[in-house]
Formats: sequence, structure tokens, C-alpha cells
Amino acid sequence: MKRLPIVLIAILLMALSCRNEKAYVEPKQSSLDVYVDSLFKSSLDSAKIAGGAILVHQKGKTLLKKSYGLASLELEVPMPKNAQFEIGSVTKQFTAVAILKLVEDGKLSLEDDFTKYLEFDTKGRKITIDQLLNHTSGIASYTEIEEFGSLIPQELPRDSLVRILETKDFLFEPGEALIYNNSAYFFLGLIIEKLSGKTYEDYLKEVIFEPLGMENTYYCSTSKVVKNKAYGYDYSPEGLQQKQFLSHNWPYAAGSLCSTTEDLLIWMTALHGGKILTEAQYQQLITPKTLNDGSPLRYAMGLANFSNYGNQEISHGGGIPGFLSETKYFPEHDLYIIGLTNTAGPHGGSFFVDNVMWKLLDKQDHESIALDFDPKEIEGTYLGQTRGRLQNVEVKSITDAITIEFNKDGKIDTLKTYIGNHTWMDRNTTVKMKDGISHTDQIYGHFILKKQ
Repeated sequence: MKRLPIVLIAILLMALSCRNEKAYVEPKQSSLDVYVDSLFKSSLDSAKIAGGAILVHQKGKTLLKKSYGLASLELEVPMPKNAQFEIGSVTKQFTAVAILKLVEDGKLSLEDDFTKYLEFDTKGRKITIDQLLNHTSGIASYTEIEEFGSLIPQELPRDSLVRILETKDFLFEPGEALIYNNSAYFFLGLIIEKLSGKTYEDYLKEVIFEPLGMENTYYCSTSKVVKNKAYGYDYSPEGLQQKQFLSHNWPYAAGSLCSTTEDLLIWMTALHGGKILTEAQYQQLITPKTLNDGSPLRYAMGLANFSNYGNQEISHGGGIPGFLSETKYFPEHDLYIIGLTNTAGPHGGSFFVDNVMWKLLDKQDHESIALDFDPKEIEGTYLGQTRGRLQNVEVKSITDAITIEFNKDGKIDTLKTYIGNHTWMDRNTTVKMKDGISHTDQIYGHFILKKQ
């Protein structure tokens, strides 16, 4: 029998092979993919961020999980798929859960005076563990005191910060207002260590991270070499800069954890799915309380809980030099959105998460009703403590609205959306002015200003 030419044999083999293989088809991108790609591309092209990661999960299905940009600008290293970021104040929800675990173990009560576990001169005031958790203690926040700038690079005993804070005036009497307070969560970390007999880092690892399989979540370090850890940058109009140095001795239980979008999803689905706390404890965690005068809050324990244009949102963001983060859960939609960036600037985690949120959810505008009192009654100057400063607000009435000007800076805001009970909505901020007192609720702060 004649041999077939080698070329003909090769052609026959190729034909048989092609019959058994399906032609490769490029996966079709969803509209969400395309939208998020464009958001990140424009932010990267304009040098708003070095890089970031985002994850969207709904009803048991991950709709989007992507990383963008660079983990290192200097070395031009692409952002890994499972990149680790410093998550700043997203840490607070872990601290709050750790406290509730100690309550479950019978080691403390939320109504206990915190000085039962930590030496601190309150000048005769009683401050409960609960008030530390929801920022209503009135204690000065260490990130707003003058001495903090010199502490940032130093590795000093944590008790040194406690002693400095003892010398500071209270911002308000306990329970009278809510001003976001990193000191409170710093103190909670020390209490966790005292009652557990473990370091804050080890306690979280044993009680939360290891049981949940969160292998890429840990206490951040300025010296350890960690695989897939993104380096952080700070935004400036002149270009991205290396982040400001901050010793992780200080953010501590208020903001020193590192994690990934994947691990944060594990955490959030377990927390909100009833796998970490009892139902009663979970409701304690997410339910905001009231101020001494009965004013409702929208911040609970390490988590905000409010109606975001008609959508119940349980969330918390985080900011630390070089990194910004955002975690949102919408129980009515079984929707989780997590955004992390390795840049502190105008386009942080919340920028991307908020844009995705309104791509997926309906935004119900606040309905305005007619004024039911004469706004001239509330005209005047109001003064009070806000985060980091005394605030002076000038209020004037105009037709069917009021105007407010902060600290005579020339920038005048008009409040038009009146919802009744002497209260206006300004996006998600509520402003209530009655009987010479202004209540401004910005969710992470409920400020009380009095008419002069």
C-alpha cells in the first residue's frame, strides 16, 4: 500500500482535532461589567487612584469581582486578583462583634461603666460600654487632638494615649450628641485584651477569622512582608504620592485591620446571615438607639443603619493613609457591595460602591411638604461642637425654604426639602431646628447646635 504524503496526514489530523474542539468564544460582558470598567478606567486615567477592587454579590451569586490598576506604582505591579488592603474603620464592626462575644461569655455588660475595666478619669461622669460603641461618650477623639501628629510615627505604650486623653475636655455630656470617636474604639480594644487575656489581634483571629476561614484578614503591620498586599498612596493635584506613615500602634481596634473583598464578603454574609451572633445580639449590633433627649440615631455599633433614598442600608466605610474602603449591605435586596482602593483621595471605595449601588437600586427622592410654621422663628446664629471643631451656622428664611452658611465662609446652602416636624432633608442628612436648638444628623455624627 502506498504511503500517504506527510502533508496530507497532518491536514487530516488537524481536521479531526477541530471536529472535537468547540470554537473559543470571548465571554460576553454584562452591562455592570462594562459600567464598572469605565468607572475605574476614568479614575485610573485621571490619576485619581492607583488601583482598587470591587465585589458585588446578590442572592447567593457573585455578579462582579474585579481588580484594577496597580498594587505598586513604582514597580508597575498589577493589582492581584485577591489583593489585600488596609480597611481602616471597617475594623470597627469587628471590634463591636468582639465586645458582644464577651457579653455572651458573661464577661461584661453593655450597661457597665467602662472605667470598671479601664482606668480613666471621667471627672465623675458615667460612660457605658454601649456609649463607646455608638460614639455618644463625649470623650475627645484622639485623631482630632493636637498631640496626635507627633504620636503618628512613634511606637509608645498605648496607655500613653489614654493618659493624654484624660487631660482633654469632654466634647459634650455622655449621651447628649454623637460625634464619631476613634478614642472610644481604641478603649474597646484595650478592654477586649483585658477581659480575653489575649491580644486584640489574637482574639479576633481565634474567635472570628479562623472559624470563618478568613485567611487573608489580619492586623496590619508597617514592617511585615505580606504576599499580595497593595501599597497605599495619597492623592494630590500634582499626582499620586506615597502615603503618609502611620504606626499601626494607634489605629488599633478603631482601624488597623487588613483584608480583601473576598474575605469581607465571607464576613458580611456570615454576620448578616446569623452565623456569628445570636439573633438578639445581632439586633443589638445593628439597631441604633436614641440620645438623652429622645432624638433617634442612625449609627448603631460599628455599623450605620438607615434608609438611603428608600433602601435600608447597613454599612460602614474606612479611611487610613493610602487606603479608602466601603462595605454596604441592603437586606431588602440581599445585596452586598464592597469597594477597596489603595489611594486616599476623591475616588475612594465609596465612590465606586455608590455608583454601583444606584446602577442596581431605585432611588426614591424625599417628598417635600409645605412648611407648617413661620421659618422666621428659627433665623439666627447657632453654635456647637462638631467633629474636630466648633461650628458656627447662620440660618435665614426665604420663600418656602431656609438657607444655612457655615462659619461665614460665603458658601450658602438652601434647604428646600421639608419633611415635617421642623425638619429638612439635605441628601441623607437631616436638619431639625426647633426651640432654639439645631439637630444635624449626618449618620456618622449627630450634632447639637444652640441658638445664640
